[in-house]
Amino acid sequence: MAIKLNLFVAFLMIYIYYITEVYSRLEVTNIQCKSLDKDFALIENCFLKSVNRSYKYISIKVNLLQKPVTNVKVHFGLYQRLNGYKPFLYNITLDACKFLKSPKSNPVALYFYNYFKNFSNMQHPCPYDHDIIVDKMSYDSINNMATKVLPFPEGNYMFETDWISYGIRRAVVKLYSSLTTY
Repeated sequence: MAIKLNLFVAFLMIYIYYITEVYSRLEVTNIQCKSLDKDFALIENCFLKSVNRSYKYISIKVNLLQKPVTNVKVHFGLYQRLNGYKPFLYNITLDACKFLKSPKSNPVALYFYNYFKNFSNMQHPCPYDHDIIVDKMSYDSINNMATKVLPFPEGNYMFETDWISYGIRRAVVKLYSSLTTY
């Protein structure tokens, strides 16, 4: 009788472990880039390329028309789709020039800095006297952060960045994604 009870308890523990184990996946579904001031910057390309079912990358090229740029702020917002996109969790503004002078001051910012430096030519502080290029940036690291490090609820999300220079909104980049569990 004791052996049957021990086997039942072991079976129950294994069953509960596998039932409660939840895996999730973030999939980027679309990207939209819009230049709000065509005299300041033109977006040459902005696309999401699907190589196969499991690998996608993002490429963006922005031509700066008024160089050098010495004052840049970026406003980040995360929105969840609930009868329209509603603000969710993050809504911050970051002085990009100040941040790039000392990225080690914030651990989360340092993580993103180290990730983006592999795909972008924005690794140095202001002034920017060249075009901005993000080339073939995969989102595997962001997938890891959104699903394992900081779990999010299942749903559709929009990550919006407003690029502000000299106090004027110059461009908006919207990244749409879907978080599913399986």
